[in-house]
Amino acid sequence: MPPIPLDKQQVLDLYFLEHRAKLLDLAAFLDRYDRAGGAGDFRIEVFREAVKILSEDAPERARRVQEAFSDHSIEPIPTAPGKGAVGAQPPAKSGGTPSDAETSDSNGRGAL
Repeated sequence: MPPIPLDKQQVLDLYFLEHRAKLLDLAAFLDRYDRAGGAGDFRIEVFREAVKILSEDAPERARRVQEAFSDHSIEPIPTAPGKGAVGAQPPAKSGGTPSDAETSDSNGRGAL
């Protein structure tokens, strides 16, 4: 990948505070989730995997995070089991139909 026209200090000066705030927002979300009662679902596991990718010292983190949430299937499903995307692809099940929390979008594609 070609370098961007800024040096590391300029990137920090321009974007550090904005992204610090985003990290605090994510931390608050995870704290609320941990304090909440009830059962979770597959989305929090995908979310936690994506957070791990952020802390890796490897290139293309944005691509890899997007892929963690993406549907990698290639075969269309006959009918979408619910309305709208849920933001992450549910784990494959052996038989049965996904629940509403595990839906694809209205065109039968997996959530992105």
